[in-house]
Parts: sequence; C-alpha cells; structure tokens
Amino acid sequence: MLKPSQPSYKIPLIRNLGIQFTKFVAAGGAGTALHYVILIMLVSQFGVPAGSAAFVGATAGACTVYLINSRYTFDNQHSHARTLPRFALMAMVGAVLNGMLVAMLSAAGLHFLLAQIIATVAILVINFTVSKLWIFR
Repeated sequence: MLKPSQPSYKIPLIRNLGIQFTKFVAAGGAGTALHYVILIMLVSQFGVPAGSAAFVGATAGACTVYLINSRYTFDNQHSHARTLPRFALMAMVGAVLNGMLVAMLSAAGLHFLLAQIIATVAILVINFTVSKLWIFR
C-alpha cells in the first residue's frame, strides 16, 4: 500500500488554502482592475504624478477588495466594526507602500505600468498573509 507523501489531515488544509488564495486573487483582480483604470486615467488624462495616482487607485481598489473578501473569500463571521478598521489599516499601509514602490521604480526609469505590476505582486503576498492571519481570523 502506498503511503501519501503528506499526512492526510494536511491535504484538506492545503487545498482549502489554495482555494482561499485563488478567491483572494480574484477579488484582488477586481480591485486591481479598478486601481489600474484610475491610475491610467489620472496619469494620462490629468497629468497626476504616477506615485500619487497609484495611491488613489489603490485606495479605490481596496474598498472593492474588502467587500469581496469579507463575504466571498474569508466568509467573515466577525462584525465590520472589528474587521473594517483592521482592513483599513492594512489598506493604508499597502497603498503607501504601493505608491512609494511605484514612485521609486518610476524614478529609476521603469515605465509606470511596469512599476505598478511589480508593486502589485509584492503587496498581494503581504495582504493575503495579513488578511488570513489577522483581519478575518
């Protein structure tokens, strides 16, 4: 008889984590789409500096992500009075980090969209970890 490479109790945990991360990425995709639309519009139509435009876009996207993740990804059983301030803190820190990364990378010569893509991936990993372990736990 073949033995599984992992204890059987760990497989559902890994599978559930993968499903939850996929949902988190989908919610993030919706928020990121809004973020990018605002970023591109502010930079190309209104001449707003890339870092500032990225901050505004990330903030709008964060509102979308909270609503989706609260209900869909993490099936939040806690009150919004508990989770929303935590999410807001994470979103503000993430938005500032995002704006700083985009500004830094843009100043280093990267196109603002490439800079935004790099920042998005970095912030994604941080936000999932914080959401899972602190906000919606």
